[in-house]
Amino acid sequence: MTENLRPSGAYSTDQDPTPYGYGTAYDGAPGGYPPPPPYAPTNRHRAKRPVALLAAVAIAAGVIGGGTATLVGQLNGGGSGATGSGGAVNGTTVSQSSKGTVSGVAEAVSPAIVEIGAASSAGNSTGSGVVITEDGEIVTNNHVISGARQIQVTLSTGKTYTADVVGTDPDKDLALIKLRGASGLKTATLGDSSQVKVGDQVVAIGSPEGLTGTVTSGIVSALDRDVTVAKDDSGSSGQGQGQDQDRQGGGQQWPFEFGGQQFNGDTGEETTTYKALQTDASLNPGNSGGALINMDGEIIGINSAMYAPSSSAAGSGSAAGSVGLGFAIPVNTLKADLDTLRAGDGS
Repeated sequence: MTENLRPSGAYSTDQDPTPYGYGTAYDGAPGGYPPPPPYAPTNRHRAKRPVALLAAVAIAAGVIGGGTATLVGQLNGGGSGATGSGGAVNGTTVSQSSKGTVSGVAEAVSPAIVEIGAASSAGNSTGSGVVITEDGEIVTNNHVISGARQIQVTLSTGKTYTADVVGTDPDKDLALIKLRGASGLKTATLGDSSQVKVGDQVVAIGSPEGLTGTVTSGIVSALDRDVTVAKDDSGSSGQGQGQDQDRQGGGQQWPFEFGGQQFNGDTGEETTTYKALQTDASLNPGNSGGALINMDGEIIGINSAMYAPSSSAAGSGSAAGSVGLGFAIPVNTLKADLDTLRAGDGS
């Protein structure tokens, strides 16, 4: 990603010119100056080496410069998810000085990622969400807020709001909530997940274990993974809100199925399957509903599930941390579902 460029002046030379004192008289030479030294025959191939080296450096510089110009052009073009002023998904663009860096993406997008605390009859759970409108529409996973009697949202600034459920779509594990009395919020830009390729660098932002605004990074490991999850907390075999548990003695993981096997517990009978992006960016309990982001600062997925091997301490109710197997709902699935969520038709 970075280049180790040789500093200016570090290049060697084959010639070692002998200096003359231009103010000193020299016997036998007209005007008192030494005659020019005779030019000895030189090896023509040897003389051409610096020229060839300079040509190679110039070509490399031209290639690098062209690539940079292309990237800058793409960024200035606004990206596929950008909308005009007042749209639903404005707000996050990576600055020119920070383009293509994890720190630049984190700085641009973190203000649009929130922590969600949901209180239900089964206990309290913690998840994440993505702000998509200035007046407080937030996208998250259905399993984060399923069965919640009260929802509290904490912004990156530490300010808290009460939120109401607008609509849910258990079949896609998506939900839309709305803050009460919010305005002027920083919003995220929704990208285009159809352009995502295996190996693309990504950044994940969320609140794992209640650690608000945690940033991790990695790559897209695979596309179109068939992931099966429970539609709500009833499929967790009495474990409550699943992946995003933050209870006394919590640590339970949101169960899911993949490849005919079940992970992190029993998904129950009421399940749904969706095509997911797979990433090795570290995801942990509490990341669900948070953002998977490309290096242009656009949301390309909503983090929804992760594999966590069981702790060696049997019956401890805890689980090991991320092993680099995380899954996100493609953002194009969300964009196609937004009207349904806003209408509350999937509730």
